Amino acid sequence: MKVLIVGSGGREHAIAWAVARSPKVEKIYCAPGNAGISEFAECVPIGAMEFDRLAAFAAEKGIDLTIIGMDDPLVGGIVDVFEAKGLKVFGPRKNAAILEGSKAFSKDLMLKYNIPTAGYRTVYSAEEAREYLKTASFPIVLKADGLALGKGVLICNTPEEADAGVAEIMETKKFGSAGDKMVIEEFMTGREVSVLSFCDGRTIRPMTSAQDHKRAGDGDTGLNTGGMGTFSPSPFYTEEVDKFCREHIYQRTVDAMAAEGRPFVGIIFFGLMLTPNGPRVLEYNCRFGDPEAQVVIPRMKNDMIEVMEACVEGRLDEVDLRFEDNAAVCVVLASDGYPVSYKKGFEITGLENFKGRDDAFVFHAGSKFDEQGRIVTNGGRVLGVTALGKTLVEARANAYKATELVNFENKYMRHDIGKAIDEA
Repeated sequence: MKVLIVGSGGREHAIAWAVARSPKVEKIYCAPGNAGISEFAECVPIGAMEFDRLAAFAAEKGIDLTIIGMDDPLVGGIVDVFEAKGLKVFGPRKNAAILEGSKAFSKDLMLKYNIPTAGYRTVYSAEEAREYLKTASFPIVLKADGLALGKGVLICNTPEEADAGVAEIMETKKFGSAGDKMVIEEFMTGREVSVLSFCDGRTIRPMTSAQDHKRAGDGDTGLNTGGMGTFSPSPFYTEEVDKFCREHIYQRTVDAMAAEGRPFVGIIFFGLMLTPNGPRVLEYNCRFGDPEAQVVIPRMKNDMIEVMEACVEGRLDEVDLRFEDNAAVCVVLASDGYPVSYKKGFEITGLENFKGRDDAFVFHAGSKFDEQGRIVTNGGRVLGVTALGKTLVEARANAYKATELVNFENKYMRHDIGKAIDEA
């Protein structure tokens, strides 16, 4: 079969790697892709938001399944466009992708269906926000309602910080229209854990757990980023936690979306906080996380295509989702200065050191071919170096050893990815 993947980051590279391993697949395309993805797929110069062009390409090439990797096209309704043309596509429709597209919607859904989450208030203007904050307890969390590349969340420790946050989100519009509405949320404490899941509208199959590192600097300092590294599984995600989440969060979310006339087909990413009072939902995403995908996908035993087809065809209940009894750690190699300002266009060397390996991988997040045919840096997050191990401690050591195999000028990384493992 022929497969089209939509996206250009490390997540899409991990998906392409998994799809290429399926014996069912004979040809992979990726739009727009990147230099690393080109090892597995033919990259085509069509943007992820060019829905009609993408659908026309899929029809012309006889694509059997299109996989949407990114949040923007899902929230924008690309699945609806493909389905209207009779094309098979993996991902939620627009009315279901709102689960990520609007934090206000997702909070209201959780409140209505008794899904554990933090207390909150949705506000529609800076004036309303400031009035509500006069009575709030600190610290408190401000969240832009819409998509903001994972950066539209501000933790405010004082009224002064909250006032500046309101101005940033709702007045100066740092995150654009994502800040037209804002959720003010109770601050929760505990361990953060991510659990991705496959859904077919009725059935949900949770994947193995993972834990992300968002801050740019060691010790969780600096600005929020799209993710500086991750590990899987989380030692804090116990059988007891899993049982609670399956009963009170996972299936309840799928049932809630179906009850609202928004059946969810695709990936639901559950961002969880393991609070002293039990697990709570921090956020939902409607696609694979990045870089969570880079540690979860390499541990999956199943054929990715078979699972996705089962989701689209409404027979996920037939799938026994299985993962290797091992661990994975991903360290992101970024351009120094990310996420504020950084230079691009530096040659990446050492990529050949990963050829043919099944214990360490390099997933490209921001790379391209230059005019000389060299692979060069083309983003803030450049590469995700993932390594496997029998244990998390071993996987972490292997991942940092593997980061030494690849280089580029202004290479930057955190040195404490997975440090929480030592505290488990």
